[in-house]
Amino acid sequence: MANHASAIKRHRQSEKRRQRNASVKSSLRTAVKKVKEAVETGKADEAKASLRNAITELDKAASKGVLHRNNAARRVSRLSRLVNEKAK
Repeated sequence: MANHASAIKRHRQSEKRRQRNASVKSSLRTAVKKVKEAVETGKADEAKASLRNAITELDKAASKGVLHRNNAARRVSRLSRLVNEKAK
């Protein structure tokens, strides 16, 4: 257990960040899952709409530092390719 005031504060801060990051990651996974489900069921319009939402979520996560920007870019690229291949 932390004994110094600075260590206690640091623990509080890290706990807040952990919970915030978990929330962002959770909504991110949900958005990606919706895109994949729409592609699997063959709903092109719904897949494109879900893709726009997922890209927004990924960009937000990257800007907040939850994901590395290259990680977010890679995920966007893969999702876009998935949607574009199935839309044809």
